[in-house]
Amino acid sequence: MVTSTHETSHRIFQDHPEVLTPAFKALGLPPPAKAIIEALTPDATEVKPLERRVDTVLKVEPSDGDAFLIAIEAQTARSHDKGSSWSYYVAYLHAKFRLPVLLVAVCRNRQTADWAAGPFQSRVGTWTTQATRPFVLGPDNVPEIADESVVAREPALATFSAIVHSESEKAPAILDMVARGMRSFDRATAKYWCEWLEVELENTPVRETWRELEKMVATYFPGRGTLFEETYLEGKAAGRAEGKAEGQAEDRVALILRVLEKRGIGIPQDTRDRISTCTDLDTLTLWFDRSLTATAAEDLFADA
Repeated sequence: MVTSTHETSHRIFQDHPEVLTPAFKALGLPPPAKAIIEALTPDATEVKPLERRVDTVLKVEPSDGDAFLIAIEAQTARSHDKGSSWSYYVAYLHAKFRLPVLLVAVCRNRQTADWAAGPFQSRVGTWTTQATRPFVLGPDNVPEIADESVVAREPALATFSAIVHSESEKAPAILDMVARGMRSFDRATAKYWCEWLEVELENTPVRETWRELEKMVATYFPGRGTLFEETYLEGKAAGRAEGKAEGQAEDRVALILRVLEKRGIGIPQDTRDRISTCTDLDTLTLWFDRSLTATAAEDLFADA
């Protein structure tokens, strides 16, 4: 099932391919910053009504070397049929784009990472026709953030590191370091990176830890129930309530003035201003009741 947590685990690569730096270093490839990287359609559906969709597909054109594809899959736990799906994705993408394919599995715990490394084989007896070996980005090869200056310099990698290590014992300390580093951001940038983290940490034990930390950097991710959104919606609700109260006050002011005018009672300008600028509904209700029997406009304020 596709969830917001699953989506953020791989979509970060579409907007910030520099997150692939650990994989590029391990494979001896030029850094992502020196390559042209574009997102391709993840649809791997054939004519038959069976939908298959890779999480994220990137086309990489290095400054020095041949182009290739990266198929990125976010995996939070073992799945008995995932090996065959991954083999299909690699074969399909290779056939469709005529480019070699690097399959990258993003895992947040070592057990899943060990399993995801494969190989996943299609074999008969001793003969292996096909073997799929994903490159795993997980706790063992994604460095932990131990310096808040790293967050300021490389926010995408810092955020990704916090996601990958979110199930480790050091997760609270890593998140604290990320939050401290985010204090150097402007408000909009801080919101942007906080939203990735809170949504990704939705189903982890450290989600509440992060919600406490992000009070200093506030976040907004529409439809996801993040801290900033809750604050935003509370403000909207308060604004609606305030607007409603203001409307009621204006109606009562108009009624008071109309009653006094209909009864032929003169309204000095200072009295009119006092009535018009009042926003307290209880006070306006009292003045309205008095306007029905008052002989002068000042009678409204008899016991003021």
